[in-house]
Amino acid sequence: MKKHFLIFGAGLLLLSACNSVKAPEAILPIPEAKQVEWQKMETYAFVHFGLNTFNDREWGYGDSDPKTFNPTRLDCEQWVQTFVKSGMKGVILTAKHHDGFCLWPTQLTEYCIRNTPYKDGKGDIVRELSDACKKYGIKFAVYLSPWDRHQANYGSPEYVEYFYKQLNELLTNYGDVFEIWFDGANGGDGWYGGAKDSRTIDRKTYYDYPRAYKLIDELQPQAVIFSDGGPGCRWVGNENGFAGATNWSFLRAGEVYPGYPKYRELQYGHADGNQWVAAECDVSIRPGWFYHPEEDDRVKTADALTDLYYRSVGHNATLLLNFPVDRDGLIHPTDSANAVNFHQNVQKQLAHNLLAGLSPKASDERGKTFSAKAVTDGEYDTYWATNDGVNSATIEFDLPQTEKINRMMLQEYIPLGQRVKSFVVEYNQEGEWLPVKLNEETTTIGYKRLLRFETVTTDKIRVRFTDSRACLCINNIEAYYAGETSDTYTAKAEELKSYPFTLTGVDAEEAQKCMDKNNQTTCFINGNTLLIDLGEERTITSFHYLPDQSEYNKGVIAAYEISVGTDSNAVNQLVAKDEFSNIKNNPILQSVYFTPVNARYVQLKATRMIHDGEPMGLAEIGIQ
Repeated sequence: MKKHFLIFGAGLLLLSACNSVKAPEAILPIPEAKQVEWQKMETYAFVHFGLNTFNDREWGYGDSDPKTFNPTRLDCEQWVQTFVKSGMKGVILTAKHHDGFCLWPTQLTEYCIRNTPYKDGKGDIVRELSDACKKYGIKFAVYLSPWDRHQANYGSPEYVEYFYKQLNELLTNYGDVFEIWFDGANGGDGWYGGAKDSRTIDRKTYYDYPRAYKLIDELQPQAVIFSDGGPGCRWVGNENGFAGATNWSFLRAGEVYPGYPKYRELQYGHADGNQWVAAECDVSIRPGWFYHPEEDDRVKTADALTDLYYRSVGHNATLLLNFPVDRDGLIHPTDSANAVNFHQNVQKQLAHNLLAGLSPKASDERGKTFSAKAVTDGEYDTYWATNDGVNSATIEFDLPQTEKINRMMLQEYIPLGQRVKSFVVEYNQEGEWLPVKLNEETTTIGYKRLLRFETVTTDKIRVRFTDSRACLCINNIEAYYAGETSDTYTAKAEELKSYPFTLTGVDAEEAQKCMDKNNQTTCFINGNTLLIDLGEERTITSFHYLPDQSEYNKGVIAAYEISVGTDSNAVNQLVAKDEFSNIKNNPILQSVYFTPVNARYVQLKATRMIHDGEPMGLAEIGIQ
């Protein structure tokens, strides 16, 4: 009897061991918990307000009279109510911009709200906004410009001490802040106490930023620190509100600093980075950051803001939307209405998840705890994982009925790192799997990737993850039909944009036929290889090809390889390799998107033709 009990017990232990599946190891770099929570905010507001508002300036010189600051109807609750209705999860206030004027009653300088007509010098807009945020349940944060065009001692060690005293006041007197924003604009001309000169500082060392990071960690440990290179989150390299479709949440530690000359690469991150620094996309709802009455009719529309949402939050970043508060101290009605309509538009487009609760089929699963079902259960902290060493896999969804689909959301479980390097979304049409038609490359995912594509009608859709830094960890996949929106996925020949180029070894008159914006002319190339010279090194992300449009569609390329290089004798970096699906029956403009790459030369190789032996027929080509 005892022997049987021991055998039974050993069996239970063995069964338990079989059912116990080890979670994937994290792949470095990984985010801190506060960075994950920050990215979950997705959209939050920026407020630019100060002396510039009343003096029609963007960058105040530091000499505007504080007596001009007099908002007679200022209402921070009106601001916050607008943010809440616009889906914003927090707000960052320009407590001090480059002009040095302070929106709180600091005793460190006379150039502050104490010496304005507002509330007879007894106002504190930092306090008022912080209190309004607490009342309506959103988060609060501060922007403090390191550059100060007012202070006479800017550029000296004494100013640095002044700056740290200001930072300490903001961190200790207004409750919790979710972010500290350090602007990258530093040094230059200014009033500087009446000196009216230009001052240069060492942007890497002058402010002693490690000291700031230490102070913030001590006083506001939950706060994420923004600067060009982080360390909490990074500038996205533009003020237009979008990140690259390829967007890594990494930077090479210590490389990026305020004023970093290669700032455009911040749109994409560093694929080989060793520090987690996700991107924040800052953009104003108007052309300017501060209020200017002549811009009242130039407010971004709900559709324009929706597009930015897909290209910021939907590109593994956050969206920081600026509201220039007007001279009354209010958010202008047009700004408010457009922001609210933008939020409602996004909610409407992503209202009904067609994959919710489905049980997908995956080509590889790590075990029950990490099954494919996790991507449809609505829980952030459950995820589908593949086995170690399985860096490519397919997940397929069978819908209960045929549906229209034109949106997709994918999320990686970023607490374990960002992994996916490339993927393809396909739908089933009469037994054949076809790729959806997009306007961007499908490379990285990260916290969230939102895809907009030409509407398909199907009862099956799948995602093929074709490459990853390690085993997959996907915690959410959703699909939607957003209605028929104004997005376009097939450009006309006359609308095709391209960098200028020449075709090596091709007669100039013949080459002109593939760059003349006329789909009725075709350039024919003997052989299966074409070398394209851009004339200079450029960052490129896509290749576009319109086949011959004559009745018989001569010289149609069926499958291809695209390689790039900076030397015409070494064009060997392969960036794309695939087939042009269904091109025989539907020879429309083909767009190939790939990870941004620097190149002067692009080589197109036809690896298979629709009709063997024909020269390649190019009605139009373009490189962007």
